[in-house]
Amino acid sequence: MKKIEVKILNPESIDQAEKLMVCAARLTQRGHQISCLDDFMDLYEKPYQRSTVANLVKLPHPTIQKFGIINVVVVGASRRFLAQITRHQNEVKYMSASLQYSDYSGVEDFVIPYDLMGTGQEEGYLRQCSMAMKNYQEMIRLGVDNDSAGYCAPQGMRNILLISATPYQWKHMIRQRTCRRNTKETRYVMVKIWEQLLEQNRELFSDCGPFCMNGGCEEGKMTCGKSVPPQMLPTDIIRVDFPKLCEESVLEEGVSDEDTAD
Repeated sequence: MKKIEVKILNPESIDQAEKLMVCAARLTQRGHQISCLDDFMDLYEKPYQRSTVANLVKLPHPTIQKFGIINVVVVGASRRFLAQITRHQNEVKYMSASLQYSDYSGVEDFVIPYDLMGTGQEEGYLRQCSMAMKNYQEMIRLGVDNDSAGYCAPQGMRNILLISATPYQWKHMIRQRTCRRNTKETRYVMVKIWEQLLEQNRELFSDCGPFCMNGGCEEGKMTCGKSVPPQMLPTDIIRVDFPKLCEESVLEEGVSDEDTAD
């Protein structure tokens, strides 16, 4: 999991989304003052304070946070993460590396589940993944199409995923997917994305984090019983919940001569 990387591809869009949020909120109250395009542009360009952004984020009007698209690339997460995160479809778009068009013969790279790291079970897990990919390669060699052969590919195989969403939907996904009821890989990826969004705009993304940080657990009887303190930042969550990914002594991830390493 340590090889998983995320990056905001258009950070300038965050400032634009913020500006549109403020403008949209002002528009609802000052429509009677706008009689021409110049009037609107004056409203659009009117300066505002950081406290204005923080206050607007707290309002129960999510539409004003839906103007603007933030594009993020996730490199190295597993296809299991792909299957989980793509359940979010409202105002979210995805583009993934395709098993239908790509030939992964000889390109074996797998995510080691967090709970297997340092347990001595990694080798057996990687052996199973490699066996699945050998079956994949054999099918390709026999002339089976890439799409059909792709059914042999294990969920642990690494992937590249583009995610495009509004600020509001990013916050919704982060709140839901950083909950400890999710798989650790999904949590880790979403905490890393939250970390970068906070670096770009702390006020706009101040209310992210799992639901338990902003009210209470929504899992009912399925609660983990371990709420995340509201003062914790993404870096704190990674340090506390993913210590294996913070240790310098963690085995370097890469592909070995015999097996594929994480």
